[in-house]
Amino acid sequence: MAQKKVCLAYSGGLDTSCILKYLLDQGYGVICFMADVGQEEDFEAAKKKALAIGAEKCYVEDLRKEFIEELCWPAVQCNAIYENVYLLGTSLARPVIARSQIKVAQKEGCFAVSHGCTGKGNDQVRFELAFYALQPDIQVIAPWRDPEFYNRFKGRNDLLDYAAQSGIPVTSTKSKPWSMDENLAHCSYEAGILEDPNMTPPEDMWKLTVDPRKAPDAPEDFTLFFEQGLPVKLETADKKTVTDATELFLTVNQIARKHGVGRIDIVENRFIGLKSRGCYETPGLTCLRAAHVDLEGLVMDREVRALRDQFLTFNYAKILYNGLYFSPEARFLLQCVKASQDSVNGAVRCRVYKGSFSVIGRWSDTEKLYDMEESSMDEIGDFRPEDTTGFISVNAIRLKKYGRKMAETGEKM
Repeated sequence: MAQKKVCLAYSGGLDTSCILKYLLDQGYGVICFMADVGQEEDFEAAKKKALAIGAEKCYVEDLRKEFIEELCWPAVQCNAIYENVYLLGTSLARPVIARSQIKVAQKEGCFAVSHGCTGKGNDQVRFELAFYALQPDIQVIAPWRDPEFYNRFKGRNDLLDYAAQSGIPVTSTKSKPWSMDENLAHCSYEAGILEDPNMTPPEDMWKLTVDPRKAPDAPEDFTLFFEQGLPVKLETADKKTVTDATELFLTVNQIARKHGVGRIDIVENRFIGLKSRGCYETPGLTCLRAAHVDLEGLVMDREVRALRDQFLTFNYAKILYNGLYFSPEARFLLQCVKASQDSVNGAVRCRVYKGSFSVIGRWSDTEKLYDMEESSMDEIGDFRPEDTTGFISVNAIRLKKYGRKMAETGEKM
């Protein structure tokens, strides 16, 4: 009888290396899958390690371009942000990773997929909801929710002992006192010593960005160009022009990292109901989103923007965070996001300096909602100031009634 095959999301680290061996011990054939979403990792070394442990194959899929164009760009278009501060760096990468893993599982005839996500986190939800939407009959093996597994491996020392017994090569016996997840958009840090919300993150924890206090003493300027809300061109201070999506993203990242832009330290609400403390570095995406927000002030209709902010931005961020990208509601919202961006064409002049991002100018050659003469305090133009009297009078009707009622009852306003 042929071995039943499992496709394992593999990182090369201690956890997934032990899970790989554990699945082999359970009698499964294992196909390892690694997603390149821009993390700084030795994929070739990890692949060799997986094969040495006993994986039948190990796929390394380059997903950087689709990650940026399919997930990061729409997030910029709708100014996606979770709980007013988190730019969803981890959440954004999960849909393309899950889709690629399912494709590998289908190609290799796997009956199940597996991952190393903790039983308390968001990622298990994000991956598995995506798996079931993409292949409804797929089975999922989640070792960290299996009592047989988590009772056997209660901590890192148990995993290290298992690795030693199983001949799994381990480069270090000491872990950093936090966990990390990295991609092109960001790097996250949580768990370990960071579980104390009052613990200041150690200076050597931050990987992507320069400490703002040690950033260059001179600001750096650059210009971002948008078409229908999408970043299409970057001009640097030294007149370098970038138009390729991946290169543009990497260039903004490089500039922002050098100047310490994009660090946050928050306590957030996980989908499963627990609160979690997380530290995040999101350099380039911080700049891109802020520039996009600014341009919309110049070119976007007031009511369209208000509806988008109240409905699309909040709900799309929530959908991404909760792992519902492959859902009818996400598809609907993405169509709305695209429709809202027809007028968002123009350029924004940006400046980064010691951890801060600021806009120093903006313009649009096509959208004319802003009229300098009409808005000027020095010219009358076509605007009739006396018309404002009626405008104020109409808006004051209900307030006058409210004021009289409060005066009659003696309540303070």
